[in-house]
Amino acid sequence: MGLLINGEFVDDAAIREEAATIRPRYLEAVTGMDPVAAEMQLWDWSKENVIERTLLRQTAQADPEPLAEAEIEEAMTAVLPPPGGPENCEPGVTRAGADRDALRKEVEIRLRVDRVIAKLNAKVSAPRHKDLVERYKKNRDAMLRPAMAHASHIVRNVRRGEEGAEESSDEALAVIQGAEKQLDAGTPFAEVADQHSSCAGNGGSLGWFPMGEMVEEFDNILFALKPGARSQIFRSQFGYHIALLHELREEGPIPFDEVKSHLEQEILKEKRDKALGDYLDRLRAKAEITNAEAPPA
Repeated sequence: MGLLINGEFVDDAAIREEAATIRPRYLEAVTGMDPVAAEMQLWDWSKENVIERTLLRQTAQADPEPLAEAEIEEAMTAVLPPPGGPENCEPGVTRAGADRDALRKEVEIRLRVDRVIAKLNAKVSAPRHKDLVERYKKNRDAMLRPAMAHASHIVRNVRRGEEGAEESSDEALAVIQGAEKQLDAGTPFAEVADQHSSCAGNGGSLGWFPMGEMVEEFDNILFALKPGARSQIFRSQFGYHIALLHELREEGPIPFDEVKSHLEQEILKEKRDKALGDYLDRLRAKAEITNAEAPPA
């Protein structure tokens, strides 16, 4: 059994293959659903996907506008093995004979379908500024930026176990205590960091990072400081630290200007998906689709 779609027979095997493809994602979405009902719905959705793809392909193939030869060759070059390489690396794909002809046909169909979709997308207008602002206001509470710190540090790593080049705890503590005395005497933090830190270079700068990225001991000390303040010596699993907080951004909504481009792409995709869905609905309304037996071989 299968489907007869505008006179073209589509075997049930195509629906089974579609069901196998979407099954993992589908099962995640229908957790708790009766297994029998879930299987029936999976089959219905798979059948609809196959019907829609077939209708879209049929429409694309019926378009009399030819494809540019250069476009076809470029697309084929992208999927063919390189000249001189082992042609058997990709089963069924060769540079000559019937396989190449079949590949060319598949490529042309794909390019024609892409062209249909591109024409639909071209008719979709870009989101208005008003739409972007409304989406931002509606989802503002979900678009939170974590607390961020701009900091530098001096660290002396402590040897763990018998092996390793790091110092013992006493040795590391002695070095970082010396670094602290230099800081207290007015030596710039970056200079002391480059002289004494196990991670020397760049003045000990860590740049900007969110709360939770560093180890807990580091976060607890650093995010309790005021901008411009320096910590006392403290210990983490890695060794001894002195941290300097340059700037702090509190947790809060991401500014509109920083998410504007993302919102624009999100809304545009939704509009394009709807345009394609409406187009497929129109094709479906005009199509002749019936259940059918496979034609004789």
